[in-house]
Parts: sequence; C-alpha cells; structure tokens
Amino acid sequence: MSDAAQAALLTARGLGKSFGAVRVLHDLDFEVRQGEVLGILGPNGAGKTTLFNLVSGDIRDHVGEIQFDGKALKGQPFDRCKAGIGRTYQIPQPYGGMSTFENLLVAATFGGGMSEAESYDHCVRILEDCELSQRANTNAGSLTLLDRKRLELARALASKPRLLLLDEIAGGLTDDEGKDLVALIRRIRDGGTTIVWIEHVLHALFAVADRLLVLNFGEKIAEGAPAVVIEDPEVKRVYMGVEA
Repeated sequence: MSDAAQAALLTARGLGKSFGAVRVLHDLDFEVRQGEVLGILGPNGAGKTTLFNLVSGDIRDHVGEIQFDGKALKGQPFDRCKAGIGRTYQIPQPYGGMSTFENLLVAATFGGGMSEAESYDHCVRILEDCELSQRANTNAGSLTLLDRKRLELARALASKPRLLLLDEIAGGLTDDEGKDLVALIRRIRDGGTTIVWIEHVLHALFAVADRLLVLNFGEKIAEGAPAVVIEDPEVKRVYMGVEA
C-alpha cells in the first residue's frame, strides 16, 4: 500500500450489537484505509461475521456509527452494493438455477449498475481471473465446493466493489489452491480495491494483509502489523490457546 493511500474508506466508532441479552459486539472502533488489506482474526463467536453483516446491511440495527467514504452507512444490502461494498459468505450462495456466467451478469448489472454490453466483457475477464472459464455454462447448483467458492468471489468482484469483504474464502482449499487465491487477492488489491478479510488460514492471510484486527467476545484485543499482533500474549492466549 502506498503512502498516498492513507485516507479511511471505512470507519466504525462505538459499534455495538446485541441479540437479546447476548452482546456480540461492544464499543468497537476501527478504520480501513483506502487501498489496504485488513485481516480480522478471532475465535468462533468473536463477532467477526456479525461485523460483516452490519457493514453489508444484512443487519442494520446497531449502536454506534459506521461510515463509508466519509458518509454514514445506511440502506439495504443492495444499496450498499451499489455504493461500492461487495462481500462473500462463508457458505457460498449462488443462484443455483442459473449458469456460472449468468450469476456474474446479475451481479454486474444489478449490483454494479453496468449495461448488458459492458457487463459481458467485464464478466468474461472475471471468469478468467477466478479460473471459472471452463465452468461458464455450468449450472451453479452443480458446481463443486471449490468452484462455488470461486464463484462467490467472482460474483462479489462483478459488482466492481471499492470495498471487498471476504469471509473465510480460503477455507477448504488445498495449499496450491490457497496460493492461487493469494495471488488473485493481491491482484485485486493492486487494482485499487480495499479488502477486509476474515480468515482462519493464517498463512494465506499473512501473505496479503497490511494490518490485523483481533476480536474476542465482540471486543478488540489487538490491532496492528501482522508480525506484531501475532506475538501479542493476549492474542496467543485467546486465539491459539498458548499461555504466556
């Protein structure tokens, strides 16, 4: 990330969310700078996916404020997608009755606001980048898990996001597949897209992330350079089960 790309694209202040008596996020402050890759770590139940749901609009009732590009983040998920926020889900959610290519066209036209002519060439390039060209006409409901993950990422990219939220996209991949994924995410970052990435496959995350944010029970316990954060005694205790 260049020194010029320092302005905050996404900012959260005092962010909190509870489901009944269960507090999932509490008084969370963080920012994501334009052009960087922020990795998010934390044990199961730390509030990571809830955080993504708040940013994407899948959940909208919360305490505190979220700003995107200096403005309060509001609206339904499709409004936020059109504003430039794309995301993937832990469990891929393709349109199972459509082909792989049709899935991308829907994302490009309705999510990215592109014309049919523009979206066609755009989606062809994404199919190539995500190694899905041979599956373009395959019904998305019959894809393997690996190809569904690739399609999940491709659909998010088809909407031309400025901010891309990746939710455990590397889970279930082999080492070689993970290397290909890391290379693709680097290309996405180098193209100017800001990325927030929840991931348990640490070597994949560490190969790309500029900073790490670590959560536990909905609270921030560490934030900073990956090499520094991973050596933090509290992070070792909470996330890796290593007592100092």
